[in-house]
Amino acid sequence: MDLTAIEAIRRTKHAYLRCVDLKRWDELAGTLAEDATADYGTPTYGDPIRLTGRTAIVDFLRKRLVPEIITVHLATQPEIDVDGDTATGRWAFQDQVIATEHNVAIVGAAFYEDRYRREGDGAWRITHTGYVRTYEAMLSLADLKSFRLTANRWAVPSA
Repeated sequence: MDLTAIEAIRRTKHAYLRCVDLKRWDELAGTLAEDATADYGTPTYGDPIRLTGRTAIVDFLRKRLVPEIITVHLATQPEIDVDGDTATGRWAFQDQVIATEHNVAIVGAAFYEDRYRREGDGAWRITHTGYVRTYEAMLSLADLKSFRLTANRWAVPSA
């Protein structure tokens, strides 16, 4: 078992999620292989979203996760298998989304199914990431009379 590779892969996945939440698009691109693919299966967007290429993935996330959409993504319980310079990973995943312009909050869960590759510079990058939701719940913030939002907006750089 290659514990060094497993830890590097864990750090790559966590960096990917952190960069999504903080909207650090250039840094996010560094977690993805140039030929990466993504499958995001969520009822909010209707049919599953399938993307090919680092640029397409980052552009999709940049356009959908505008500053008025606040996200928190947590991936835990990794099951990572390394085979030389490639690996697979499965992650339990939960997220929360607050869409202030739409006055809704969404909570959900899924299992990520990822593939990774150690590239020429020694860094592990995501070659495929994807999930299909196990559930998604949407709440109207208007229904929650006591709801107040305090967000650290200055922590998220403008797009």
